This record gives sequence, C-alpha cells and structure tokens, in this order.
Amino acid sequence: MGWKNIRVKWQLYALFSLPLLYIIIFKYVPMYGASIAFKEFNVTKGIGGSAWVGFAHFERFFHSHEFWRLLRNTLSISFYTLIASFPFPILLALGLNYVRNKRFKNMVQMVTYAPYFISLVVLVGLLLQFLDPRTGLINTILGWIGIGPFHFMAEASWFQSIYVWSHVWQNVGFSCIIFLATLAGIDPALHEAAVIDGATKVQRMRHIDLPGIMPIAVILLILNTGQMLETGFEKILLMQNALNLRSSEVIDTYVYKVGLVSQAMNFSYATAIGLFKAVIGFILLLIVNQTAKRLKQESLW
Repeated sequence: MGWKNIRVKWQLYALFSLPLLYIIIFKYVPMYGASIAFKEFNVTKGIGGSAWVGFAHFERFFHSHEFWRLLRNTLSISFYTLIASFPFPILLALGLNYVRNKRFKNMVQMVTYAPYFISLVVLVGLLLQFLDPRTGLINTILGWIGIGPFHFMAEASWFQSIYVWSHVWQNVGFSCIIFLATLAGIDPALHEAAVIDGATKVQRMRHIDLPGIMPIAVILLILNTGQMLETGFEKILLMQNALNLRSSEVIDTYVYKVGLVSQAMNFSYATAIGLFKAVIGFILLLIVNQTAKRLKQESLW
C-alpha cells in the first residue's frame, strides 16, 4: 500500500526528497564530526584514529575562567533579543491590519521590510558611522542639545542594547509577514459581528485578532527559543572590539577564535564548546514546548 501511494503521488514525494536530502547531507552527516569533541583530534590521524579523551574538553571549558562570562553574555543577549524582538512584529501586523489607506500601508511595509535585505556588513558599517563620536549623526544631534559626545562602541554597557535594537529594526518588518498572513485568514464575519455589537478596534484586536494569531505566535516562540543561543555570530564579531569585549564575547565568537584564529588551533575543544551550546538549546526547546502543552497551547509535538 505504501509503494502504491508513492507511485500515485510521486510528484509530491519528488518535491519532498530535495529538502530531505539537504537535511541528511548537510545536517545529519556532519554530526559524525561532532565526535571529535570526545577525542584529542589529530589531523594526520583523522577522526577515527584520534585518541579518545571522553569529557575532558567539556571539563576544561566548565573550569575555565571564561565559562561564566561567556554563558552570561550569551544568555543575556539571547533573552534580551527574544523579549525585545518578539512583540514588535505582532504589534506592527495588528496596526497594519487596520490601516485602510492602501498607499500609506504599502509605504510602511516597504520601509519596514527594506532593512531586512541589508547585509550584516553594511548594517554594522552604518552603525559605526551613525555612532561615531566625532562625525556620527547620533552624537551630532546630542551635541545640539549640549550632551555628549559618547563613544558608544567603546562602552561595554552599550553593546548589547545597540546589538538588540538594531536587530529589531532590521527584522521587525519581515517578521510581521507571517502574522499579517494569519490575520488575513481570520473569518471576516467575526469582525462584522463585533462591529454590530459596538466593539472598538482595541476590543476586536484583543478578542478576535490576538486569539487568532496566538497558535502561530506560540510556535514561533518555541522555535526562537530553540535557537536562543544562536546569537548572530557574524554581526557580533563585526561589532566587537577590544574595549567592548567584556560584554560582547559570546560562545560563538569564542569557538571561532579558539578553533580557527588562535595559533594553536584546538578543533576538539572548540567542537566540545559548540556541542555544549547545541545541547543547551535543545533542552530549552523541550522545556518551552512542554510548557506550551501544559498551558493548552500549540506545540511542536
């Protein structure tokens, strides 16, 4: 029966095979390389011939003086990004959903979507120019009212806020697309009945729109939590300097420096740190998914 179903619907299975092959080749096959986290990897001996050391690299990382600083910076940036970026696409989608002036709505969508297509290199370059203590636009405006100048990129205390809010600015428009699509699927009869009953726009948002997009919002929250420790390696590395390193060094940048940049490249140690981060992300995903199930919300499984 199974093979007959495949023969009948072979076009669907052909489409499905492409992403399946991609996941197997680029996601599952490389997992074999993660075994060097438990070995003292030697390039000449290869993965199979390298000596087994068990959890030695993990213990080295846990007892290093960098561990708590890296974990604190990674978690604080991740939670800050999640809390700051999650509600804004929902609010933007709700606002655009009630805009009746089509030209204004299209203009807002274009303005909010455009930053998503700016490359991270260009974005960080813009940040450095705007925040320059001598010629930057922000310090120029502050100078008009007798404040500053401030060297924002040299202050460790400013780094996380600059990173997070520039992330919100770049992604809020593109992230709201899925919520706009969900709002478009809500039955118009619900709004018509609410208007007849005298409901205001705020009441319609609260009792019709928010419950309608809540399942999608919960699923996205679970997925974002699973990627919480993926702090955006490229952007952080580009924004980093010796003066803000105290709050900008995260697990991803540390793995890059230990595994590839340092003169004594330690592939096994870097892999162990990366594997630790992946396990923590998986645990967070399980916790949030189980919490959503207990609250009778949508979940991944």
